[in-house]
Amino acid sequence: MDERLVGQYKLNKIDMSKEHHYQVVIKWTGNLGLGTANYKSYERNHIIKAGDKPEILGSSDPAFRGDSSKYNPEELLVASLSSCHMLWYLHLCSEAGIVVTNYVDQASAVMIETANGGGRFKSVTLHPIVGVKEASMVSGAIELHKKASELCFIANSVNFPVLHAPQVELSPTILQQ
Repeated sequence: MDERLVGQYKLNKIDMSKEHHYQVVIKWTGNLGLGTANYKSYERNHIIKAGDKPEILGSSDPAFRGDSSKYNPEELLVASLSSCHMLWYLHLCSEAGIVVTNYVDQASAVMIETANGGGRFKSVTLHPIVGVKEASMVSGAIELHKKASELCFIANSVNFPVLHAPQVELSPTILQQ
């Protein structure tokens, strides 16, 4: 086994007392009357539900006969990576005294189809543009993206690279509450 992995495993030992559990319900809504009699006889539409939260309308990627007006699993995976990174990043900035005033990420991904019809993600790249209150915060704000990447639960759970191309700019405006 690679020594780096062994060392990383030792550093990242799982504390089972902090185990979290998640449940979602996926309900297929694409039966057009014939079920899955053939590849073209059904829609890929479905509903994603978790607790009392609003439903998410899902489908497959349009390349796989999906509905482009609904979220597909690939987009939701990219969104999960982006969201997890952002939440860790904001947490770390707040602890470091770096005041973030805005954050927008236009994350992108590359997925490869394999010869057997399956596929896998090749990479995801996060492109966060972050506004900070003071110019003195810019360099620290850039550095914290690395730490957020190391801590993100979702990024630590995937088997492809999650890359980062952050930009940090001075944006002192804070809305008064």
